[in-house]
Order: sequence, then C-alpha cells, then structure tokens
Amino acid sequence: MSDDRTHVQEFFTARAADWDSRFPDDGPAYAAAVAELGLREGDRVLDAGCGTGRALPALRTAVGASGVVLGADVTPAMLKAAVRAGRDRDGRLLLADVAALPLHSESLDAVFAAGLIAHLPRPSENLRELARVVRPGGTLALFHPIGRAALAARQGRRITPDDLRAEPNLRRLLAGSGWTMTSYVDEDDRFLALAVRER
Repeated sequence: MSDDRTHVQEFFTARAADWDSRFPDDGPAYAAAVAELGLREGDRVLDAGCGTGRALPALRTAVGASGVVLGADVTPAMLKAAVRAGRDRDGRLLLADVAALPLHSESLDAVFAAGLIAHLPRPSENLRELARVVRPGGTLALFHPIGRAALAARQGRRITPDDLRAEPNLRRLLAGSGWTMTSYVDEDDRFLALAVRER
C-alpha cells in the first residue's frame, strides 16, 4: 500500500463517523450536480471516492432500477458509514482505489467524483484510469458543494495560481488524461467541472 493511499485512508477514517453530520445540508447540491451529468434510464455510473455515499440516492434516481450504480472508496470506514446510512440500497459499494479500479474498460457511461481531485496522489494517471472505465463520449463530473474560494477560507488557506482546480490548470490536466472539459462553474455555493471522454 502506498504512503499516499495510507494518508488518505487515515484522513478519512478519522472523520467517517461524523462526516454526514458535519455537512448536513449538502444533499440538494449533490442532486443538482448529478442532474447535470445527463444520465438516462439504464445508464451505468460510478461514484469515485464515494465516501459515505451521499451522491448514491441521486445517481440511483437518475439511472432508475435498470441502471447500475457503483460507489468506490479506498477507506473502509467511509463505506461502513454509507451502509449505516442505508445508501448501499442505492448502489453497490466497492472497496477500491481509483488508481486501479476493478472494472472493465469502457464499462461505464459516467463518473461522478465529489471532492476527489484534491486527494488524488497522481491526478493525471488517476484521471486516465477514470477515462479507461468510461465509454467514449461518456461523462465525468468533478464536484464540490462549495467553490474554491469558500473551501480555501474554510481551511484557512489562500488559493494559489497552481491550484489544480483553477480552470486553465484543470482543463489542461483533463485534456492530458483523455477528457475534454465542457463546462466549468466555480461559485461560492458549488464547484462543478464537466468533461466528456474523448473518442
């Protein structure tokens, strides 16, 4: 197990038990972001770095009973919190690292990733792995329920020009990883970058 993975697991294990209670009002923001993925009945979607599974109910609603919803996370405690919240009823939970997903190539229609990009040890490689499991023309949503400035203020830091989530940096990163950015929103109450898997 890599040091990066261990660090992520330790960070989220310490926060898993009260994660949902710390951010109780995020549900509508998750649902709105999922709606922008353009999912259809029967689609197959992955919530990458699903944490406690807050996106899973909205993803299930979007793809219906005939669709496939997967939630993958590297931290067992977060998946246990998802089960306690009953969100395992909305999708199949996988203990898996987004660096090496146990999924066939081009097996999904979309990937939803909330708060994931800041925790990727090798963003270009990791986004390439997400592209691998999505069909050409499939979609990716990189989401956070608050924007970059609001998140930086919450964490007591400043945004710097090398911030990975700044539009030009993220556009370049996605382009080098098999994705084309189609939309970018960075407002106080949400961050959402949408991309399409290159053909």
